[in-house]
Amino acid sequence: MKNNSTFKSAVSNLSFPESEKILGKSIHDPILGLIIEDYPSFNDEDCIAVKELNLYRQKYISRYLSTEIGTLSDLEQSVINSLKEDKSIVSIVEDEGEIRSFGQKIADKVADFGGSWTFIISFLLFIVVWISANVYILVNKGFDPYPFILLNLILSCIAALQAPVIMMSQNRQEEKDRNRAKKDYMINLKSELEIRMIHDKIDHLIMHQQQELIEIQKVQIEMMNDILNQIKK
Repeated sequence: MKNNSTFKSAVSNLSFPESEKILGKSIHDPILGLIIEDYPSFNDEDCIAVKELNLYRQKYISRYLSTEIGTLSDLEQSVINSLKEDKSIVSIVEDEGEIRSFGQKIADKVADFGGSWTFIISFLLFIVVWISANVYILVNKGFDPYPFILLNLILSCIAALQAPVIMMSQNRQEEKDRNRAKKDYMINLKSELEIRMIHDKIDHLIMHQQQELIEIQKVQIEMMNDILNQIKK
């Protein structure tokens, strides 16, 4: 003869067969937490039906999947934000304007002109014209006859003034190279830190998923056992 005794569910206050009775202390914490969210007075001594427990099991699995999708979206958004931050740093580094004094501007212009073919060709033409004018036109009786002492003086003065000006420009170029190396180091360092942060997030996500999957497997096994018990009865 079948047992027709029933019990009242602490969740819905409905009567169910005694064979579907599940005590609160036998329910795992994740599922029990969902029940307590809806019914704060539910405790370990209260009872719930298998059908109702299966609904909360399904709710737990659905919430887990929704949470994981949201976690993945947050991770993708974090990566996008990191990329944006890197881009902003690069743009800040590139947009930093260099303030030059009047003397530095002149030194740069002199260095640029002194190291160009325009200067070399112009200076050669100047020397040719100077020598030709004194030798052929003025027949070595002009303002600078052979051996062109005045021309040598002019060349010496130009060389004496041009050398330190070019050195000033080279020193500024070395300083610019050092600043550029510092900026490259800053960008590379931040990129490394961002990669490490992403790796930590992925590791944390994998560990969290493993724990949650174990809980889901336990819930699925419980559901299968309940189904088998119902079939046997």
